[in-house]
Amino acid sequence: MTSVIGFDIGGAHLKAALARDGRIVEVLLLPCNPHYGLARLEGALEEALARLGAAERLAVTMTAELSDAFATRAAGVATIASALVRRANGVEALFYAGEAGFLSFAAIGDVAPAIASANWRASAELVARRIPEALLVDMGSTTTDLVPVSSGRVSALGGGDAERLANGELAYTGVSRGDPLAGVTLAPVAGRWTPPARENFATMADVRRVLGDLPEDADAEPTADGRGKSVAESIARLARLAGRDAVEASPAQWRAFADFLARAQMRSIEDRIALLRSRGAVTEDAPIVGAGVGRALVARLALSEGRAYRDVADFIDATPQAAKAAADCAPAAAVALLVAQRQALL
Repeated sequence: MTSVIGFDIGGAHLKAALARDGRIVEVLLLPCNPHYGLARLEGALEEALARLGAAERLAVTMTAELSDAFATRAAGVATIASALVRRANGVEALFYAGEAGFLSFAAIGDVAPAIASANWRASAELVARRIPEALLVDMGSTTTDLVPVSSGRVSALGGGDAERLANGELAYTGVSRGDPLAGVTLAPVAGRWTPPARENFATMADVRRVLGDLPEDADAEPTADGRGKSVAESIARLARLAGRDAVEASPAQWRAFADFLARAQMRSIEDRIALLRSRGAVTEDAPIVGAGVGRALVARLALSEGRAYRDVADFIDATPQAAKAAADCAPAAAVALLVAQRQALL
């Protein structure tokens, strides 16, 4: 029986997926937050390895190198890789470097830029092996990846975050983290157009809780004010964005405000799809493949775009018990399966 643990080490969460004989059987999602101290990341790695048990190989992708815990992205890649290898008990760790494939720990020094934030491509490679034309939209807690697949190949122009941002292949907006006012210059509040207060009063998690898209206990991140995660407390934080207290408008009016912010977020993603279409990267009949914890929102996006929707779970070999979590944590599942498939060919 072959076994591979795939890691997607992010700036907010660590995702780990265990594959046995080419099938995902268990998935973990743990908070890691290296910006609060590297001990958080190291503790998450130790917990994941302890809970998933022994494996023949580790497959690793990451985005946490972009955290302000590290002076440079290259330093982040090196630090994260070292932290994992020290805890691997001699098990071989392979690091995903996008088009360059999987590299040993000894080889990563010269290719840190290729390893940095390459997790999106692993998921897209898995999808491209199963469907010739698609637009993979992976909406996580912090970012949304938009990856075109054409003729059974990943056809993204960008590699690193800077290129992908410029090419419409990455949006720094997600289900729970990030600025609800990104791209908003005026918002309707209680019947008036209101310039928003650009301060860190709230996050997208507050918007999604008010709209019922995010359960109160679903997000592990602390709130902007350190208070609770009830709908009422989320409304109070959103009201601050309009320079108000919650009592100055009705719950229905605050839901309308939250809905406006949610629509603004989705419009920013729609604009990127328009950019991809403008360069011919996405065929007119290509379905949208949704991945990540926000893929229910991606399904709505597909409907508004007039495209068929496929769930990334359709392309991930997993047990029924692990299928949903594997789709939530698609890059971790993808690197585990890609390494398992590679080993099967040797």
